[in-house]
Amino acid sequence: MAEDKTDTTVTTNRKAYHDYFIEETFEAGIALQGTEVKSLRLGLANLTDSYAIVKNSEVFLFNANISPYPYGNIMNHEPVRTRKLLLHREEIRKLIGKITQKGYTLIPLKIYFVRGKAKVMIGLAKGKKAFDKRETIKEKESKREVERAVKERHR
Repeated sequence: MAEDKTDTTVTTNRKAYHDYFIEETFEAGIALQGTEVKSLRLGLANLTDSYAIVKNSEVFLFNANISPYPYGNIMNHEPVRTRKLLLHREEIRKLIGKITQKGYTLIPLKIYFVRGKAKVMIGLAKGKKAFDKRETIKEKESKREVERAVKERHR
């Protein structure tokens, strides 16, 4: 999906790109309660170790931590709870077909706002092995060295 220029990113899951090959991304809305939106606007969210599951033709987000709103009252939300993700039926059917294949999982990549609505970008991911992770690190380092060399040459 093409990213919108008007989005404001709340949090990203940087570990996801290190641990998984992201093959496809989907934009989903989140069903939030009470003060969760205010907490998100303050940037009080963490996607580390979170994942999504399809149950009964619905997609749910697990282990996503949205910290309680600091100015909230007794009716504040639970920080780590299961949240429903809002997707079209066709997208859910497509996800079900892909997830049934061995090794695929749904990982949230980032939470952001588009036109005032909170969205989650979830990625269809396949786990990396240890040697894949090392290879990715080597590629990043060699890319940095090439950029440094080009930068030095232009001085």
